Amino acid sequence: MNISILLPYKENFVSNKAGAVSLFVNDITKNSIYQKTTKIFGNTIYKKILSNNYINLVFDKKIFFSSNNQYVKSFLEHREMLNSDLIEVHNRPNYIKIINTKYQNRLFLYFHNDPLQMNGSKTTKERMSLLNNVDKIIFNSEWTRSRFFINLDNYQHYIKKTSVCFQSSSKVKINFKKKKNIITFIGKLNRSKGYDLFGKAIIKILDKYPNWKSMVYGDEPREKHIFNHKNLKIFGFKNNNIILNDLKKASISVICSRWEEPFGRTSLEAASRGSAVIISNRGGLPETALHAIKLKTLNSENIFKEIEALIINKKRLLSFQTKNYKNFKFTHSYVAKILDDLRKIDYHDKSIKLFNIKKKIVLKIIHTTNFNRRFNGRLHYNTSRRLNNGFVRLGHNVLTISDRDLTHDNKNIFDINGKKKLQKDLIENSINFKADCLVLGHADSITNETLDVIRNKNKNLKICQWFLDPIGKKGPDYLRNNNRITEKVNFIDSTFLTSSPSALHKEIKNSYFMPNPSDVSFEILKNYENKCKNDVFFAMSHGVHRGELKKGKFDDRELFINKLKRLNKEISFDIYGMNNIQPIWGDNFIKAISKSKMGINLSRGEPVKYYSSDRIAQLLGNGLLTFIDKKTCFNDFLSNKEIIFYNDINDLGYKINKYKKDKKEARIIAKNGRDTYLKNFNSTIVADFILSKTFDYKSKNKFIWENV
Repeated sequence: MNISILLPYKENFVSNKAGAVSLFVNDITKNSIYQKTTKIFGNTIYKKILSNNYINLVFDKKIFFSSNNQYVKSFLEHREMLNSDLIEVHNRPNYIKIINTKYQNRLFLYFHNDPLQMNGSKTTKERMSLLNNVDKIIFNSEWTRSRFFINLDNYQHYIKKTSVCFQSSSKVKINFKKKKNIITFIGKLNRSKGYDLFGKAIIKILDKYPNWKSMVYGDEPREKHIFNHKNLKIFGFKNNNIILNDLKKASISVICSRWEEPFGRTSLEAASRGSAVIISNRGGLPETALHAIKLKTLNSENIFKEIEALIINKKRLLSFQTKNYKNFKFTHSYVAKILDDLRKIDYHDKSIKLFNIKKKIVLKIIHTTNFNRRFNGRLHYNTSRRLNNGFVRLGHNVLTISDRDLTHDNKNIFDINGKKKLQKDLIENSINFKADCLVLGHADSITNETLDVIRNKNKNLKICQWFLDPIGKKGPDYLRNNNRITEKVNFIDSTFLTSSPSALHKEIKNSYFMPNPSDVSFEILKNYENKCKNDVFFAMSHGVHRGELKKGKFDDRELFINKLKRLNKEISFDIYGMNNIQPIWGDNFIKAISKSKMGINLSRGEPVKYYSSDRIAQLLGNGLLTFIDKKTCFNDFLSNKEIIFYNDINDLGYKINKYKKDKKEARIIAKNGRDTYLKNFNSTIVADFILSKTFDYKSKNKFIWENV
């Protein structure tokens, strides 16, 4: 993985001037598994560079142009950055917008300071934009993350796009017997850091306890807080390695910031070297050391009291020292592994499988299809709801959008077909819900422009589609149905058809056969256990939305069924949707199908490999002995012990008569068919198949139709 790290403009990535950001980046890069393929970009005038991974960006400044903007553009144009798999931006949220104009791969943003005080993340609009335009936001403390989400609605939907990763320090062996009577203060010598309070307290301590000394590291040319004592040494800004070495000897470290520290690296480093740590209860400081002494009130008197309490009680002092040291775990290698794992999890490489993570992943799915809400339950028993049940049973978080209900309910003179409202709602739902996957089912009204907007706002989003209608050349609506499938392929990660993909007029990559799913909550009958008054059930359903047959509508299956009836007059047929008998739906359908022993699975048009309408799930799933044309090739995954294959109308008539007489065998086959279909073709397994192909993970389930 090629990683490009962009430091803030003028961040001094040098040994004698390095701040918290530079130290963090340097330490983590050295301990990362991607050390050799990581480049660190910055801008400094100093020479003592921390790492050979560093590239100094030099550019000609232009009057009236932002130096920050020129700096970022210089980074984007650098040849070492061009092959980056991942860009990591540190502490400059305002860089993201510029980078997104030129860079399409993965993007991480690190916050080392309060987001509400930084250009590019002060407003809720800016922070929402960051959530929608970066792949991961990493904070240096829980406090910093909590600040980012202030006033953001539904933050729980976005929280998984963020992580907290503390800064780090090395851990060395400490001989507590060699600790000296030294009290340290490290940082800028100003009011924000509480140096004025520390100075007053430390002078009193050194006067009262002359065998103790204090060492101060840092400077602040903008403020002057002058404290003098023979046992007080002020060293100015020092190399971090020198400070860490001196901390091994120090007994007490004071970090008494007035301002809300985003984290507090000095507290962490002091704990790693076995110091007793006194901190103010501000910002992220309490997260830096589990056994720090927290100042209840921040003033010089309390600082004095807490230092004195440690000086006069040696056991207490040693207890805090050893607890801090023993419980310190945020080493460079520990934190580097956390970041490397985040990089790997989010890496779009075929060798990295999302579901190889031991922890079960709960996906957020937007399922957009026709749920037929406006028909008040009449069309409840459909594939849309079966698949939806499957996604939910897998444990995923599913948001449903019924596209045709939405367009129907929002037609007006400004939006004649309601499609404008559909585009708007889908985009807003996608932004607010922040889905991992968008599943489209016959969602013809959704435009490619809408999918483009959604994809740009969520780079990690997977989009798949499923399609149930016939696609064979000699079937109905051949060209139209094929075009409905292919028109969105530039935005689709995977396509699922209830026909063999070979039937498409144009090859589509990542297209798969998907069986019509059954559902244990829908297919509840066991007709083979009952004495049914009718022999054969068959129902057609044109005129679905009207609720009645379309006048003048003809279906060639009528000829087939009527001829079958004429040839087999001793068979009692229960037929719907033809011969002026209205189609049936909802509970009426369940009642009707419960009265027949056998059912004919006959679809429109000439048989196509693997194609069937969803009636196959209804017939087999409810325990009817089911007949299907052999040319559909369903014998690739169902045997004649589970379903009856026929060659032509005469063969079908013969077998219907045969199993009318052989009731025992008919019941056995019907039971086997139901058991097999509900076991191997249920909605949970089919939903898992859809997600496994879309996210490229290996499922524990076996898909018996997959490799035929």
